[in-house]
Amino acid sequence: MAELGGRPLIAYPLETLRAVLDDVAVVGKRDTELPPLPLNVHRWVEPAEPRHPVAGIVEALKRAGNRPVLVCAADMPFVTAATIRGLAAADPGDAPAVIATGNPLLGLYLPEAADRLTSRPDERRPLRELIAALEPRTVDVDEAELFNVNTLADLAAAQAQPNVKS
Repeated sequence: MAELGGRPLIAYPLETLRAVLDDVAVVGKRDTELPPLPLNVHRWVEPAEPRHPVAGIVEALKRAGNRPVLVCAADMPFVTAATIRGLAAADPGDAPAVIATGNPLLGLYLPEAADRLTSRPDERRPLRELIAALEPRTVDVDEAELFNVNTLADLAAAQAQPNVKS
Protein backbone atom coordinates (compact mmCIF):
# COMPACT_ATOMS: atom_id res chain seq x y z
CA MET A 1 0.00 0.00 0.00
CA ALA A 2 3.05 2.27 0.22
CA GLU A 3 3.05 5.00 -2.40
CA LEU A 4 5.91 5.94 -4.65
CA GLY A 5 5.52 9.02 -6.79
CA GLY A 6 1.83 9.22 -5.93
CA ARG A 7 1.14 5.65 -7.09
CA PRO A 8 1.01 2.41 -5.15
CA LEU A 9 4.46 0.81 -5.13
CA ILE A 10 3.04 -2.39 -6.60
CA ALA A 11 1.83 -0.44 -9.66
CA TYR A 12 5.39 -0.17 -11.00
CA PRO A 13 6.22 -3.87 -11.40
CA LEU A 14 2.62 -4.64 -12.41
CA GLU A 15 2.82 -2.12 -15.24
CA THR A 16 6.06 -3.69 -16.46
CA LEU A 17 4.75 -7.23 -16.19
CA ARG A 18 1.50 -6.36 -17.99
CA ALA A 19 3.49 -4.83 -20.85
CA VAL A 20 5.25 -8.15 -21.47
CA LEU A 21 3.07 -11.01 -20.21
CA ASP A 22 -0.44 -12.07 -21.12
CA ASP A 23 -1.34 -13.37 -17.64
CA VAL A 24 -0.41 -11.49 -14.48
CA ALA A 25 -1.40 -12.38 -10.92
CA VAL A 26 -0.59 -11.06 -7.49
CA VAL A 27 -0.07 -13.79 -4.90
CA GLY A 28 -0.43 -13.07 -1.21
CA LYS A 29 -2.03 -14.01 2.06
CA ARG A 30 -5.76 -13.43 2.45
CA ASP A 31 -5.05 -10.60 4.91
CA THR A 32 -2.58 -8.82 2.61
CA GLU A 33 -3.93 -5.36 1.93
CA LEU A 34 -3.66 -4.39 -1.73
CA PRO A 35 -4.71 -1.33 -3.69
CA PRO A 36 -7.26 -1.90 -6.46
CA LEU A 37 -5.58 -4.06 -9.09
CA PRO A 38 -5.70 -3.25 -12.81
CA LEU A 39 -8.14 -5.11 -15.01
CA ASN A 40 -6.97 -8.58 -15.98
CA VAL A 41 -4.63 -8.87 -12.99
CA HIS A 42 -5.70 -11.81 -10.86
CA ARG A 43 -5.37 -12.09 -7.12
CA TRP A 44 -4.34 -15.51 -5.93
CA VAL A 45 -4.56 -16.28 -2.21
CA GLU A 46 -1.81 -18.46 -0.80
CA PRO A 47 -2.23 -20.60 2.33
CA ALA A 48 -2.04 -18.86 5.70
CA GLU A 49 1.01 -20.96 6.61
CA PRO A 50 3.89 -20.86 6.13
CA ARG A 51 4.50 -17.15 6.33
CA HIS A 52 7.44 -17.33 3.98
CA PRO A 53 8.06 -15.97 0.45
CA VAL A 54 8.43 -19.52 -0.86
CA ALA A 55 4.69 -20.02 -0.21
CA GLY A 56 3.84 -17.45 -2.88
CA ILE A 57 6.13 -19.05 -5.44
CA VAL A 58 4.67 -22.51 -4.76
CA GLU A 59 1.09 -21.19 -4.92
CA ALA A 60 1.78 -19.47 -8.25
CA LEU A 61 3.24 -22.67 -9.66
CA LYS A 62 0.21 -24.67 -8.50
CA ARG A 63 -2.23 -22.16 -9.99
CA ALA A 64 -0.35 -21.94 -13.28
CA GLY A 65 -0.90 -25.60 -14.01
CA ASN A 66 1.88 -26.95 -16.13
CA ARG A 67 3.20 -23.53 -17.13
CA PRO A 68 6.31 -21.79 -15.84
CA VAL A 69 5.77 -18.67 -13.76
CA LEU A 70 7.76 -15.49 -13.80
CA VAL A 71 8.10 -14.19 -10.26
CA CYS A 72 8.69 -10.50 -9.57
CA ALA A 73 8.46 -9.05 -6.07
CA ALA A 74 5.82 -6.36 -5.67
CA ASP A 75 8.38 -4.04 -4.08
CA MET A 76 10.73 -3.84 -7.10
CA PRO A 77 9.73 -0.62 -8.87
CA PHE A 78 12.65 -0.41 -11.30
CA VAL A 79 12.55 -3.78 -13.07
CA THR A 80 12.36 -3.27 -16.84
CA ALA A 81 10.37 -4.88 -19.61
CA ALA A 82 13.63 -5.96 -21.27
CA THR A 83 14.62 -7.89 -18.16
CA ILE A 84 11.19 -9.51 -17.90
CA ARG A 85 11.33 -10.49 -21.58
CA GLY A 86 14.81 -11.93 -21.09
CA LEU A 87 13.80 -14.00 -18.08
CA ALA A 88 10.60 -15.20 -19.77
CA ALA A 89 12.63 -16.41 -22.76
CA ALA A 90 15.57 -17.78 -20.77
CA ASP A 91 16.66 -21.34 -21.35
CA PRO A 92 16.86 -23.02 -17.95
CA GLY A 93 18.76 -26.01 -19.30
CA ASP A 94 18.35 -28.77 -16.72
CA ALA A 95 17.60 -26.33 -13.88
CA PRO A 96 14.06 -25.89 -12.46
CA ALA A 97 14.48 -22.10 -12.38
CA VAL A 98 16.31 -19.15 -13.88
CA ILE A 99 16.75 -16.33 -11.38
CA ALA A 100 18.34 -12.93 -11.30
CA THR A 101 21.76 -13.14 -9.69
CA GLY A 102 21.30 -11.82 -6.17
CA ASN A 103 17.50 -11.92 -5.97
CA PRO A 104 15.40 -15.11 -6.15
CA LEU A 105 12.24 -12.98 -6.18
CA LEU A 106 12.92 -12.12 -9.80
CA GLY A 107 13.01 -15.25 -11.86
CA LEU A 108 11.38 -17.86 -14.01
CA TYR A 109 10.28 -20.98 -12.13
CA LEU A 110 9.37 -24.19 -13.94
CA PRO A 111 6.56 -26.46 -12.70
CA GLU A 112 9.02 -29.03 -11.29
CA ALA A 113 10.30 -26.41 -8.85
CA ALA A 114 7.04 -26.62 -6.88
CA ASP A 115 7.59 -30.19 -5.67
CA ARG A 116 11.18 -29.48 -4.76
CA LEU A 117 10.25 -26.34 -2.83
CA THR A 118 7.39 -27.96 -0.91
CA SER A 119 9.58 -30.89 0.06
CA ARG A 120 12.01 -28.63 1.92
CA PRO A 121 11.73 -29.63 5.60
CA ASP A 122 12.65 -26.29 7.18
CA GLU A 123 10.74 -23.37 5.76
CA ARG A 124 12.37 -21.11 8.34
CA ARG A 125 15.45 -21.13 6.15
CA PRO A 126 16.03 -17.92 4.19
CA LEU A 127 14.51 -17.83 0.72
CA ARG A 128 17.92 -17.44 -0.92
CA GLU A 129 19.04 -20.67 0.73
CA LEU A 130 15.91 -22.59 -0.31
CA ILE A 131 16.22 -21.40 -3.90
CA ALA A 132 19.97 -22.05 -4.00
CA ALA A 133 19.19 -25.69 -3.14
CA LEU A 134 17.33 -25.88 -6.47
CA GLU A 135 20.61 -25.09 -8.24
CA PRO A 136 18.93 -22.57 -10.52
CA ARG A 137 20.53 -21.03 -13.55
CA THR A 138 21.32 -17.40 -12.83
CA VAL A 139 21.37 -14.41 -15.12
CA ASP A 140 22.94 -11.06 -14.44
CA VAL A 141 20.49 -8.20 -14.03
CA ASP A 142 21.43 -4.57 -13.53
CA GLU A 143 21.59 -4.01 -9.78
CA ALA A 144 19.42 -0.89 -10.10
CA GLU A 145 16.54 -3.07 -11.32
CA LEU A 146 16.85 -5.33 -8.28
CA PHE A 147 16.36 -2.44 -5.86
CA ASN A 148 13.50 -3.32 -3.55
CA VAL A 149 11.66 -1.23 -1.00
CA ASN A 150 11.69 -2.76 2.47
CA THR A 151 11.99 0.31 4.69
CA LEU A 152 11.01 3.97 4.77
CA ALA A 153 14.63 4.79 3.92
CA ASP A 154 14.37 2.56 0.82
CA LEU A 155 11.14 4.31 -0.14
CA ALA A 156 12.84 7.71 0.19
CA ALA A 157 15.77 6.48 -1.92
CA ALA A 158 13.37 5.22 -4.60
CA GLN A 159 11.48 8.51 -4.54
CA ALA A 160 14.75 10.34 -5.23
CA GLN A 161 15.29 8.45 -8.50
CA PRO A 162 14.87 10.60 -11.62
CA ASN A 163 12.38 8.21 -13.25
CA VAL A 164 9.91 8.56 -10.35
CA LYS A 165 7.51 11.45 -10.75
CA SER A 166 5.80 13.08 -7.82
